[in-house]
Order: sequence, then structure tokens, then C-alpha cells
Amino acid sequence: MKNWQVYLLKCSDNSLYCGVTKDLDNRLSNHNNGTASKYTRSRLPVNIVAVKNDLTKKEAFKLEYQIKKLPAEKKISALKRGNPEK
Repeated sequence: MKNWQVYLLKCSDNSLYCGVTKDLDNRLSNHNNGTASKYTRSRLPVNIVAVKNDLTKKEAFKLEYQIKKLPAEKKISALKRGNPEK
């Protein structure tokens, strides 16, 4: 079922965080409450800058892995395309 999303957050220190979820609103709330990840907990608040919707679980985790390997300046455009390039 294609109900997974890969999202990219911009943290208060201008760093980017990439994650995977089935419920983006809830996950964003968890990030901003400091209960989602150690990385974002110390960089609050966070804001969504890009989302890729309608992915299978396998597609979502594969895309997240590929995005995380990219330099910051390529992450947003790569996620919007859904096809990361180095």
C-alpha cells in the first residue's frame, strides 16, 4: 500500500533532517514536542520543507537512505523529484 511519506525538515540551526512516516502531521508534532528524534530534539523548532507522498514502505526507506547520503544543498530538490542524484 502506498501510504508512506518521506519528509525533509529544516531545523532551527538551518540543518536538514530526513525521515519516513505514515502520518506527517503527528510526526511533525512529535518532532516539535521533542519526542521524535535525538537529532531534532536539540534543534527546535523544525519546519517541513519538502515531502514525497504515495510511496510503499520499501520505496520510502530506500529514498530516505538515498537522501541522507546527499549533501544538504541537493536534498530538497532530490526529494521533490523522488530520484536522488549525487
